[in-house]
Amino acid sequence: MATLGLSAAEREAIEDFKREVIEPSMTQLVILDFWAEWCAPCKAFAPVLEKVAKDYAAKGVVLKKINVDENKLIATQFRIQSIPTVYALFQGQPVADLTPARTEAQLSKMLDQILKQIPIQGEAQSMEEQLVPLIAMGEDVLAAGDAPRAVSVFQQLIEMAPEHAHVIGGLIRAHVAAGQIAEAEAEVAALTPEQRKDAAITRAVSALTLAKEAKPVADLSGLIAKVAAAPEDKDARFELAGGLMAAGDRDAAADHLLEIIRQERDWNDNAARTLLLKLFEVVGITDPWVAAQRRRLSAVLFT
Repeated sequence: MATLGLSAAEREAIEDFKREVIEPSMTQLVILDFWAEWCAPCKAFAPVLEKVAKDYAAKGVVLKKINVDENKLIATQFRIQSIPTVYALFQGQPVADLTPARTEAQLSKMLDQILKQIPIQGEAQSMEEQLVPLIAMGEDVLAAGDAPRAVSVFQQLIEMAPEHAHVIGGLIRAHVAAGQIAEAEAEVAALTPEQRKDAAITRAVSALTLAKEAKPVADLSGLIAKVAAAPEDKDARFELAGGLMAAGDRDAAADHLLEIIRQERDWNDNAARTLLLKLFEVVGITDPWVAAQRRRLSAVLFT
């Protein structure tokens, strides 16, 4: 902002704006709220702005308020024609007009979109960078079959990030893999409705459901022989698939479930297909194994 020809008060106002708004915006996302004492909509929206700014503080978001009556020069520079007007500033430049947002959900959605596109490094982002390799380590340990150690890893991560969906989901799945069903159920019971919507949590809950439905079979060899002798016995084949799943043999389990679907796709109210889809969710929708099994399922259903 040029200061040539301005009064001392105006130059001071500009310096204050640079110090309080522009400088913080170099490393943070500044929510800039233009308001006035006489503006009822401004006062009605203020609690929403303050709440969201507080919730996003760890992500590098800060709220700054500009009273247009006391800062007419700043308001003019931003060409403010009506209030409330709310901008998002980064590195001294407006990056979004937040004025259309009128609810906490709308404002949060807009901020989430902005934060994905700019290099803000708040506490939350720093924590996420630390967690990514640690979560990967926990997943590797779990995939290797060392469930008790995976439980230990994810319990340590919970202490670092108790609200992190991937950490919570990992701990639930580790408990399930370790046969600690009661512990997994306790973790699920503590979830909030919002957390339950996360894909990582959904996957973990499916793992728990699957573990409770796929009952271990004491004598798999006997069931295998029974199915070999009576290939059309879908009840026995379904029981065998569950036993194989409980034993960790997902390939054989998928084979038998797909065979049931091939024989009678709607058998027992789609029980085989439902169990197979739960298995996909537990393994992970983006996993190459799931992609391959989905192709097999499609081939069975559409040929």
